[in-house]
Amino acid sequence: MALLHNRISRRELKERILNDPTPRTTISFYSYFKIEDPHVFRNMLYHTFRDMEIFGRIYVAHEGINAQASVPVQNFEVFKKKLFSIEPLNAVRLNIAVDDNGKSFYVLDIKVRKNIVVDGIADPSFDMANKGRYVNAEEFNQLTSKPDTIVIDVRNHYEYEVGHFENAIEVPSDTFREQLPMVADMMKENKDKNIIMYCTGGIRCEKASAYMLHQGFKNVFHLEGGIIHYCNQVKEKGIENKFQGKNFVFDQRLGERITGEIIAQCHQCGKPADTHVNCINDACHLLFIQCDECKEKYEGCCSGACQAVIHLPEEEQKKIRTGVDKGRNVFNKSKARLQKLTGLKKENK
Repeated sequence: MALLHNRISRRELKERILNDPTPRTTISFYSYFKIEDPHVFRNMLYHTFRDMEIFGRIYVAHEGINAQASVPVQNFEVFKKKLFSIEPLNAVRLNIAVDDNGKSFYVLDIKVRKNIVVDGIADPSFDMANKGRYVNAEEFNQLTSKPDTIVIDVRNHYEYEVGHFENAIEVPSDTFREQLPMVADMMKENKDKNIIMYCTGGIRCEKASAYMLHQGFKNVFHLEGGIIHYCNQVKEKGIENKFQGKNFVFDQRLGERITGEIIAQCHQCGKPADTHVNCINDACHLLFIQCDECKEKYEGCCSGACQAVIHLPEEEQKKIRTGVDKGRNVFNKSKARLQKLTGLKKENK
């Protein structure tokens, strides 16, 4: 029986892809449809994609599929044909990365989950079939020029921080699960206004639009294909781009440049910067924004304390790492902007 999991260390796989000259394209796609047996569907996809040397992160659940993948250019048409041969995925929209070096993924991970996006919705009457109306790039620009339109970003705080649409409202949360009830509460006085929701590739804003309709809102829209599809449409059609900054992505790139504007700040010195990195201290691995000067000064660490740790003997570092649950270790500038930013800067002085 063929192996259905990777058997090579991730470090080795990462080195391989970094040194591999094969041209690759990063794509993402999702679809809400009923899957009777997610495990069988998952194994079928694994066989199919592994044979085409596709890497990526894919979630499968009873409610559908959510995928981000790195596809060898030479196999792209075969991949598309195979994907479209799966009836519910025939002609599914493929979002092509905007700013891509092909090194987005180095391993194929396909996992079965309860949901393809964790939403925390417990109401059994909630139905994804009743969702908001799609708007393309041109329609988005037209609607957002009207004074009675509200634009809501349904991504996490660290995504919003480096890039977002003009006048978009941030929902200061760490997770999509937290965000849904928050946005409904924030908008409770605007149930009759036009509300446009957007996210990276469309999967979260599509579910958020269905949730808002479920909560009694009337005129709910969501951006088709999210920021990625919008930016590709803007280029193709030569229309105004209302997105500012960088689009955060959940792969090795950690972001794709959309415009030259830098709207965020280094979390250590406060200079303009929008490069997300993970602290190289393996006992920390904090996700934060760091400028080039601070990267050199702190050797890729988030603080002087972590910098001291990376110079300890490996055995001592292992002891520090033991039992550490890094979890969602993200520098949160939405819920505690002043406290955390001030604290980190003081520690680094």
